[in-house]
Amino acid sequence: MSHITAAHHTSFTVAKLERSVEFFRDMLGLEVSAPREINQRYFDCIVGLSDTLVRAAFIKLPGGHQVELFEYVQPRGQSYTPRPCDPGSCHLALLVDDLQALHANLAPRGVHFVSPPVLIDAGPNRGAYATYVHDPNGILLELFQPPREKA
Repeated sequence: MSHITAAHHTSFTVAKLERSVEFFRDMLGLEVSAPREINQRYFDCIVGLSDTLVRAAFIKLPGGHQVELFEYVQPRGQSYTPRPCDPGSCHLALLVDDLQALHANLAPRGVHFVSPPVLIDAGPNRGAYATYVHDPNGILLELFQPPREKA
């Protein structure tokens, strides 16, 4: 029997690839690959659509995981923003070393935070800080600062 051996990448569909590249690269400081186009029959078969044209880019996260961004040029999709409680909703959690400072840097630049950094005061992550933020396409990201080591 075969087994899952690792995670390869995470993918999000976006309305405008350029906006997402600018957000992840310029706002969050992550490395983003040059966009490429996908217009191949094999891709149509994988995604179950016909005559697709996709613009794609990869975000390299510290630690090696990659996030793939897809803009479907053909067929165009419909934008929606699910709430965190809606089935099918998902988020990507990113570790940060100083959430207060990152929030102070990004909030005046128009980044949409669900809340300011929240101190987690119970459970296994007690002493950590977390917040949710939306990228320009409504993709939900969790910014998470683990608890500081106790002296």
